[in-house]
Amino acid sequence: MFLVDTNVFLEILLSQEKKANCKKFLENNAGNLNITDFSLHSIGVILFRYEKEDIFQKFVQDVIPNIKLLSLPIELYGQVVSARKSNNLDFDDSYQYRTAKYYGLKVVTMDKDFERTGDDEIIFL
Repeated sequence: MFLVDTNVFLEILLSQEKKANCKKFLENNAGNLNITDFSLHSIGVILFRYEKEDIFQKFVQDVIPNIKLLSLPIELYGQVVSARKSNNLDFDDSYQYRTAKYYGLKVVTMDKDFERTGDDEIIFL
């Protein structure tokens, strides 16, 4: 089971360089994919900034029903701070990391900041 980081979806939605690789991973792992509420909101913020609201709407209609949307319980937000302090991650990476740990998932990302965790449960695309 995987927690897919924001950047994997954005790579596809914005037709960037590693789009095909990201899309292949998602297709090969259908049924085992999760996204955080934070990622969903971040994708919305970025797509709206680029005036691509229609792409966001299509993403919500087509993708979200096929993956599980997760949230970190509020009582565990202290662990986000701990992840920040121990791994020097920013808020969004700390949130992703702790959410993945809470649900027992592997993080799938292209963000090299996760290398600082030294965690072998991080998959880099």
